[in-house]
Amino acid sequence: QVQLLESGGGLVQAGGSLRLSCAASGRTFSSYTMGWFRQAPGKEREFVAALSWSGTTDYRRTYYADSVKGRFTISRDNAKNTVYLQMNSLKPEDTAVYYCAADGSPYSLTYYRTSTYDHWGQGTQVTVSS
Repeated sequence: QVQLLESGGGLVQAGGSLRLSCAASGRTFSSYTMGWFRQAPGKEREFVAALSWSGTTDYRRTYYADSVKGRFTISRDNAKNTVYLQMNSLKPEDTAVYYCAADGSPYSLTYYRTSTYDHWGQGTQVTVSS
């Protein structure tokens, strides 16, 4: 079983930055797709970013929602089993609970779907004030 623990959320003014972390423990994958999703009150959970990594080939991919492209960056530290989401130029509409998720396949083309992922963290609140 994989456990995911997000951290780094908080309250920030518009234009500010936050870095979210997602630490994986338990059964971890050498190859994977890790995703960040967010859910605002009254809205469905939506895709933010994903990172695909193969431990056996040079396959590496990152994906972003159009709404965050150019402002958010997903990255990983395999030695720490941690994935990060650097969020810059934050806007009030970025306010949501942010979740990380893990899937054991690095080749998923449906990285943007919540149903792709088998493991989820508990979420961390991000609030951007105007």
